[in-house]
Amino acid sequence: MIESMATLRITEAELARDVHAVLAKVQEGVEVIVEQDHRPVAAIKPPFPKGRLLSESIALAEARGATATPDEGFMKDVDEGIGERSKPWNPPTWG
Repeated sequence: MIESMATLRITEAELARDVHAVLAKVQEGVEVIVEQDHRPVAAIKPPFPKGRLLSESIALAEARGATATPDEGFMKDVDEGIGERSKPWNPPTWG
């Protein structure tokens, strides 16, 4: 297995040998590229990019000494973002 940054390149045999470990990597946010004869044939990645909790963002801003005050549209934007991430994932069908 070759791992670089948030991408892991594996062979079909490696995937077949330990699907559970590969899916654990995906759950950690790693994109897995499955190769056949050194050519990519599939990508397995989390359905949503990993995010940060709002409380973590606030704590980070406070730690950096930020003095910004959210405007009236801030909660609307937050609610829309939560709504977008809450939608079910509908992968494309291959026919």
